Amino acid sequence: MDNEQLQKLTEDISLQDFGKPFRHRAFFNDRLKTTGGRYMLSSHNIELNRKYLIEHGRSELVGIIKHELCHYHLHLEGKGYKHRDKDFRDLLQKVGAPRFCTPLQTKKTQKKTYMYRCAACGQQYIKKRAMNPERYACGKCRGKIKRIF
Repeated sequence: MDNEQLQKLTEDISLQDFGKPFRHRAFFNDRLKTTGGRYMLSSHNIELNRKYLIEHGRSELVGIIKHELCHYHLHLEGKGYKHRDKDFRDLLQKVGAPRFCTPLQTKKTQKKTYMYRCAACGQQYIKKRAMNPERYACGKCRGKIKRIF
């Protein structure tokens, strides 16, 4: 699905479920990492995360679009458009939009760890940050520290 198809889908959902036209832009923003989508208050555009379409399919994307359209229409009407507002929660329930989207299943990359060992006594040190072993000595025996990996 490209941005033109997404725009058409958003306009169709807006007319069918809300009975109001969507007059702004809806597009994929590949920089979104943890959120399904966002409604931009200043421009009234809707940005959506393409990863949700890939991982969870079209039905999840439709739910996210409905959620963002709730923000959109309520904001333009001057009603409560925030998650905590009663108007927003009522409209979510009316159109069958989810309050939160399903979490993504993509694995987060593990942070690199550095392992050091004392040459004299064999004491191991695991660090999250690299260090210069020339500047440090073993805390147990004062021996030289060598980097393993």
